[in-house]
Amino acid sequence: MIKQVLYFGNRARLSTAHRQLCIELQPANDGKPPPIVTRPLEDIGVVVIDSREVTMTASVMQGLAENGAALIVCGPNHLPTGLMLNIDGHCEQTERMRHQLEAPLPLRKQLWQQTVKAKILNQASAAHKVHGAEVGCMTAWARSVRSGDPDNMEGKAAAYYWRVMLSDYDGVTRDRYGADPNPLFNYGYAILRGITARAVVSAGLHPSMGIFHRNKYNAYCLADDLMEPYRPYVDLTVMDICRRYEQPSLECKDVKRDLLAMTTCDVKIDGHIRPLMLAVGESAVSLYKCFSGSIKQIHYPEL
Repeated sequence: MIKQVLYFGNRARLSTAHRQLCIELQPANDGKPPPIVTRPLEDIGVVVIDSREVTMTASVMQGLAENGAALIVCGPNHLPTGLMLNIDGHCEQTERMRHQLEAPLPLRKQLWQQTVKAKILNQASAAHKVHGAEVGCMTAWARSVRSGDPDNMEGKAAAYYWRVMLSDYDGVTRDRYGADPNPLFNYGYAILRGITARAVVSAGLHPSMGIFHRNKYNAYCLADDLMEPYRPYVDLTVMDICRRYEQPSLECKDVKRDLLAMTTCDVKIDGHIRPLMLAVGESAVSLYKCFSGSIKQIHYPEL
């Protein structure tokens, strides 16, 4: 079952009762008691807090963690600044992490090769969908990715991809601190990262031990690895938002709603159609099976 993504951008008080998340909304102007909405804790996958006027009890954080939900907290710029996950995501966690830590370097290089190839192919599909661009060079680069990507085909494809995707924005390049629509990409990637980290923990793996990313200051290296082929889904969502809104901004609640809706978009993976959130979970489980030696290919989406 697909889990719910709950977003809070206005004043609200969160508590729990009878295994339900109780949401007390801001009071109405007519003086009546504020309405209370409930959601089963077991049905929640992600909670996004984007307001300093949201308060919650300790039982809320405990209930979310016990049910495997991710809690994302945003800063004044509306971009996520914190992520809380449970620490016992799977009953076989110790054994699974041992397989992860003992994975030999050749295997990790092969898994990164698969990841980069899937990412480039999905980028090619996204560029063609948005601008009808010629992407034969990208598919050729995807076929040329070697174990560990020593030729940096990922970087070569990214340079071409972003020239195409941002061709309607004079002087704008893909940069974390760049001009619009970069903040929209940042927000979408941050939500995707939280979903992926949750999937990694649920699969019994440790999010800090990546197959390629290994920055000692990064607590989510494996999530950053696994989310790479999913990034084009965020890119397509952002491009669609830019087409439909005259001046899209994270200050607009409708824009953030559309970005969060990306988590339920249809994804083709392993011959089946899944909501993106479930597809990420399938990728995480298949990654563990690669670590354990039961399969050789990570299940990644095809855009």
